[in-house]
Amino acid sequence: METENGKAFKPKNKGTKVLFQNPVIEKLSRTHIAIPIAMFCLVSIGLLIYGSSNTALRWYELVLLFVAGLLTFTLVEYLVHRYLFHMETDTELKEKIQYSFHGVHHEFPKDRDRLAMPPLVSAMLCLVLFFTFRWVLGDYAYGFLPGFVLGYAAYLFVHFAVHAFQPPRNFLKVLWVNHGIHHYKNNERAFGVSSPLWDFIFRTLP
Repeated sequence: METENGKAFKPKNKGTKVLFQNPVIEKLSRTHIAIPIAMFCLVSIGLLIYGSSNTALRWYELVLLFVAGLLTFTLVEYLVHRYLFHMETDTELKEKIQYSFHGVHHEFPKDRDRLAMPPLVSAMLCLVLFFTFRWVLGDYAYGFLPGFVLGYAAYLFVHFAVHAFQPPRNFLKVLWVNHGIHHYKNNERAFGVSSPLWDFIFRTLP
């Protein structure tokens, strides 16, 4: 059970939470899900085009790097969700950070304006990821980063879908079921949103 100010709360399927008293900052803390998804998709496509046209990387190298980036993102998604978003709140500061980052989403899981980071933060994240991977990987970043970034866009889409729509009648239903368990039954299970792979590997499946 998530907490705010040391008090446990149950998920509310209606309503929202004002996090900032300043109306401008409060507005900037929200976003329509289509904006960051479009941003990350365009960044991914642009980097692939640049990598194929302006580097010595062959097409199959770009494909392999892309798949590696995509798979790496699913691991990062799992680790961030499990160890950062659900950090131990043993101090008042940690509790405030955890609630602002993720606890508010657990209290108001249907609040569509807070299912993704706002555009300004998303743009800053893109820049940080680019310069970090470019420094570490060199030209290989033009294959790896598009997969990583598109993985994030896919995560945003899946996360929005499982909160906004009814589960489909196919194999994707497991994503709806797992995330529902995470929100409404046991928030120490099912940390993977876009894939149950790492929950299976680290034994945190429901």
